[in-house]
Amino acid sequence: MKRKTWFWALTPVAVALSLYGCGNGSDSDLAVDNNAQSCSVVSGTGSAVVVGSGLPGDPAAPEAASGYRLGYKAKQSSNYMVVANTPLATKAGCDVLKAGGTAVDAAVAVQAVLGLVEPQSSTIAGSAFMMYYDAANKKVVAYDGRETAPAAATGYYLARQDQSNASSPAPVPSARRSGRSIGVPGVMRMLDMAHKEHGKLAWAPLFDEGIRLASSGYKIPGRMGDAIRTNAANLQLDANAVAAYFNADGTPKTTGTVTTNLPYAQSLRTLATGGADAMYSGPLAEAIVAKAAQSVGDDAAKTPITPSLMTVTDLKNYQAKKREPVCTTYRSSYYICTMSPPSSGGIAIAQSLGILENFDLSQYGPTNPSNEGGVPSVMGVHLVSEAQRLAYADRDKYVADTDFIPLPGNGVSSMIDKAYLKQRASLINADGKSMGTAAAGDLGSVPLGVDKTVEKGTTHFSIVDAYGNVVSMTSTVESSMGSYHMVGGFLLTNQLTDFSVQPTDAAGVPVANRVAPGKRPRSTMAPTLVFKGTGPGDFVMATGSPGGGTIIQYVLKTVVGALDWGLDAQQATSLVNFGATNSPTTNVDGANTSLDLTGLIDGLKAKGHTINNAAQSSGVSTIMRVNRNGQTKLEGGVDPRREGIVLGDGAL
Repeated sequence: MKRKTWFWALTPVAVALSLYGCGNGSDSDLAVDNNAQSCSVVSGTGSAVVVGSGLPGDPAAPEAASGYRLGYKAKQSSNYMVVANTPLATKAGCDVLKAGGTAVDAAVAVQAVLGLVEPQSSTIAGSAFMMYYDAANKKVVAYDGRETAPAAATGYYLARQDQSNASSPAPVPSARRSGRSIGVPGVMRMLDMAHKEHGKLAWAPLFDEGIRLASSGYKIPGRMGDAIRTNAANLQLDANAVAAYFNADGTPKTTGTVTTNLPYAQSLRTLATGGADAMYSGPLAEAIVAKAAQSVGDDAAKTPITPSLMTVTDLKNYQAKKREPVCTTYRSSYYICTMSPPSSGGIAIAQSLGILENFDLSQYGPTNPSNEGGVPSVMGVHLVSEAQRLAYADRDKYVADTDFIPLPGNGVSSMIDKAYLKQRASLINADGKSMGTAAAGDLGSVPLGVDKTVEKGTTHFSIVDAYGNVVSMTSTVESSMGSYHMVGGFLLTNQLTDFSVQPTDAAGVPVANRVAPGKRPRSTMAPTLVFKGTGPGDFVMATGSPGGGTIIQYVLKTVVGALDWGLDAQQATSLVNFGATNSPTTNVDGANTSLDLTGLIDGLKAKGHTINNAAQSSGVSTIMRVNRNGQTKLEGGVDPRREGIVLGDGAL
C-alpha cells in the first residue's frame, strides 16, 4: 500500500515520515496502517480519543506523581503495539509504527520524547540497553549503549578531587552533583547503530514529534512536576535547568503547567540533520564537555563543583556495542533472552529462573489474580526471594564490564549452568526459614571483593512492530534528574556513580566494578524477551522495568507471573512487586493499598523475613503474544504505578 493513499488520516509526525520516505526500505514494503483510530484510546464514553489532544478522556492529561491507578485491564491489538511510561512518548512510537516503521524506528521516536517529558528518568545524553528480536532471521541481538568513564579517570575518580592524592577530599557538592558522575553518553550512538541495521524509515523525521512538543508546548506530567519540586535546590545551581524548569519568579514549575523547551527542540534538530555523530563531535559535543567541566554553580553563592575530566576526544571515541545476549531455557518450555554485561540484570534473571525451575512454582500462584494480579502467596514470595538472594550474591562479587573484568570460569555459561544452579537451589529451605544473606557461589578462585553499589531510577518501553520485530529497551538518567547539569535542553546523567566509589573493599581486595578509563559501570537493567520452545522464533513476551537495583525483582515477578502463574500481561505487570537483594530484608510492595497484604507479610515474617512494605515505583512495560477466543493477539500491560499507556493498531 502506498502511503499517499492515507495522508488524510496522518498525524503531523506521520505526515513528516511519509514525506521523508524510508530509511532501509521502500514505499511498497512498508506495512502502513490506514485506520484513522489507531494510536488512540477508548474514553469512558466509548469514543476514540487521540493522545495529546487535550480532549476529555485524553490519558496525556497530567496525573498525580505517585499512587497506584486501579482498574487497568490488558489491552489487545492485532499487528503492532507500544508500551511506555508516559503517554506522549507512547503516542510518538505508535505513530511511527502506523506509518510502517519498525520497532527500532519507533524506539528512536520514543526516546526523543522521553528526554523531554520524563527528564527525571531518561535523557538523549544517557545510556540504554536494548534487546532486539529480528523476526525475519529469528535472531536476538543485545545492544549496549552504556556510558563510559573518561580516559582520565582512575579508580579514585569518584572518591578524590585529586585522584593521585590519598588525602584529597571527595568531589563537591557531592559525587553525584559534581561533574565526576557524568559519563560519556551512549544511547544515541546505540540507537543509530540499531537503526542502520533494522530501520525502515529515515532517521531525521523520527525526531519530529519531540521537536513539535518541545517547540509548541506540553503539560508537565505528574512525576516530572514532583521531580522538579523535590530536586529544586540542586537544579537551581544550573542556569539552564532554571530556565527550563522554573517560573520567572523563581518557583518550580508544577504539574499541569504548559511549557516549552526550545533548546531541546534545537538539539533534536541537530541530531535529526547531523545524525548521532552530532552528539559526539562538533558544537553539541563541545557544549556537553564544557557543561560537565563547570567548576562553580550558577547560583548567587557560586557553589563549588568538582569538574568532570571528560574531553571531546572521549566522545569521539565512544562506541556502542553489540553483545551476545544472555539466553537460557526455562522449564524446557521457554527460551528467555536478556541483557549481558556490563549489566548484571540479565545474568541475575537467568540465574534466578534456573534456581526456581527446581521448584514447582505453579502451585504457589497469587489468590484472586483478576483483582490487580491478586495477592502473592507466602511460598511464592519466599522461593522467589531466596533465589534472588543467591543471584544477587553472585552479582555483587562477579559481574562488571567484561571488557575489563572477565566473569569466572567459562563466563556466562558457568554462571547460568543448570547443574550449578541446581546446587544453588539446594541452599533454599522451602519449608523453613529464609537464609537472610547468601554467600556467592564457588566459581573458582577469583581475587575480587564484594560491591553492593545500588543503581537508581530509569525508564522502560516495549515495542512490537507489524513485521514481528520486537524491542525491549531500558534507558536511564540514573538518579532523578541525573547530575542536575543541563545543556541543550537535556540533562546529563550521574551514571558513573553506578561504579564502586572505592576501587577495593574493606579488606583491600579489588572490586570488579571499580572505575577505569573507558569502562562501563555495572547496571541492573534487564530488558527481557521470552519465546516458546528452546530457541528464538515463537515470540511470547517482551518486558522490562525501571527501578535501579530492584529492576531484577520487578522483571522476575512479571516473568514468573506470566509463565508460572498464567497471568495476563496486565495482571503480571500490576502484580504486587516483591523480592530481595542479598540482605535479610524482603520487599513487599505497598503501592496498591486496596489489597490486604497482612496475611502475606505475617507469613513471611514467620519464615524469618524482615519486611519492607514501602510503595515501590516500578515501571514495568509488557507485551505478550496470546491466543484469545481463538485469535492471536498482542496483549499489553502498563505499570499502574507510573503514567504510561498501551497503544497499537485500532483504538485501545
